[in-house]
Amino acid sequence: MGLVQDTLEIVWKRNPGEREFLQAVTEVLTSVEPVIERYKKYRDGKILARIVEPERQVMFRVPWVDDKGEIQVNRGFRIQFNSAIGPYKGGLRFHPTVCASILKFLGFEQVFKNSLTTLPMGGGKGGADFNVHGKSDNEVMRFCQSFMTELFRHIGPDTDVPAGDIGVGGREIGYLYGQYKRLRNEFTGVLTGKGLGWGGSLIRPEATGYGAVYFSQEMLKTRNESFAGKVCTVSGSGNVAQYTIEKLNQLGAKAVSVSDSNGTVHDPDGINPEKLAYLMDLKNVRRGRIKEYAEKYKVKYLDGQRPWGIQCDCAFPSATENEISGEDAKTLLDNGCILVAEGANMPTEPAGIRQFLAKKIHYGPGKAANAGGVATSGLEMCQNSMRLAWTREEVDQRLQRIMVTIHKVSSEAAAEYGQPHNLEMGANIAGFVKVADAMLDQGLV
Repeated sequence: MGLVQDTLEIVWKRNPGEREFLQAVTEVLTSVEPVIERYKKYRDGKILARIVEPERQVMFRVPWVDDKGEIQVNRGFRIQFNSAIGPYKGGLRFHPTVCASILKFLGFEQVFKNSLTTLPMGGGKGGADFNVHGKSDNEVMRFCQSFMTELFRHIGPDTDVPAGDIGVGGREIGYLYGQYKRLRNEFTGVLTGKGLGWGGSLIRPEATGYGAVYFSQEMLKTRNESFAGKVCTVSGSGNVAQYTIEKLNQLGAKAVSVSDSNGTVHDPDGINPEKLAYLMDLKNVRRGRIKEYAEKYKVKYLDGQRPWGIQCDCAFPSATENEISGEDAKTLLDNGCILVAEGANMPTEPAGIRQFLAKKIHYGPGKAANAGGVATSGLEMCQNSMRLAWTREEVDQRLQRIMVTIHKVSSEAAAEYGQPHNLEMGANIAGFVKVADAMLDQGLV
C-alpha cells in the first residue's frame, strides 16, 4: 500500500463521520501522489501526515439575548489549519449546518487556494451554527459581539485574519470589527470585507464572481474561444452569483439562472443589468427569496430544484458544497456544457468531477476558480498595512493578474505530471508544493 493510501486510512480513522473533510483530503492527496512519489524530501519530512492536521482548533459557546429577552446559545469555531506561508486567512460562516467537518474541509481547501494566489497567506476557517435569516439587526449585532468576545483572543493582523462567507456579509463584518476594536483598543486590518469608509477595499464584494469569470476566460482562451454568445447557468444568489452574472454580461454572455435553498429561477432571456439590480436589492437589502424574481418577471420558477437541468454552454456553481451530483454532471454534459467553473467551495461531488475530467471539458476547481475572493482580501490586507487605498482599476487589474497566474501555474503543474487538461490535479499540486516546501524550510512545525 502506498504512502497516500496509508495516510488516508489514518485520516479516516481519526475523523469518523466528517464526510466533507474526508472528501476534501482524499481529493487533494490523490492528486498530489505523483509529487510524493517523485520527491523523497516530502516522504522523509512526513509532509502528508502533517499537512492533514490543523495546527489549532478552537470551539466555544456563544451566548446571546434575542429580541424577546431570552438567552440563546450557539457553538462557535475557528480552525487554524496551516500558517507555513503567512497568517491564517479564511472566512467566517454563519449557518445552521456549520460543524467541525464543514470548517475543517473549508480550512484545508483554503490552505492550497491561498497558496495559489501568490500572496503570503496561510489557511483557516471559522463560524457558528447561527442562522442569520429571520433575525433582526439587533439580534445579529448581539450575536456578533458575543462571538467576537471569544474569538478576538485567537486572531490578529499578523496571526489570523478572518473574512466573510455564507451568512457573514458587510453587516456582520461591521459588528464583528466594532467589537474587536472595542476589546483590543486598536484599529488594525484584522478582518477583511470591511466597509470602504473604514479600511475596506474596492472590488472586494465583486472579487470571487469576477475572479471565477476571469479564470474561465483563461480556460476558454486555450481553445481560442470567448464568452460572446455563451449561455450560462449560475447557482446561488449571493455576492458570488451576482457578480459572476455582472461580469458575464460585460463579456457578452447570457446568464439564465439563479437559485436559493428553495428553488431555481430560469430566465431564458437572460438576467440583464436591470434585472440584476432588482436581484441585488431583493437579496442584499430586502433579504427576500428568489421566487419573487420569477413572479416579477413572469419567468419559470423550479421549486426545490437546482439549475443543472437547464441547457447551457457554461455552468457556475456558486452556492454551496456538493451541489452538483454525478447525475447532475451527466445531465450538464448531455446538454452540451463545455465549461464548469466553481464559484463555491467543493460544489461538485467526486463522481461529477470524474465525468468532467473524462470528457476533457474546461473544469475550474474551486480552489483555483474562486480564489479571487481571498486574493482581494489579501490585497485589502496590503492596503491596510500601508494605510492607503488603491483605486477600483488598480485592484481589478491586480485581481486579473492573479487569476491569470493561477491558471498558468495550475496548467504548468498539470502538464509537468502528464495531464495537461487536468486543472484539478494542477491546482492541487501547485498549491501543495509551495506549502510543503515552506514547511520543510521551517523545520518540524
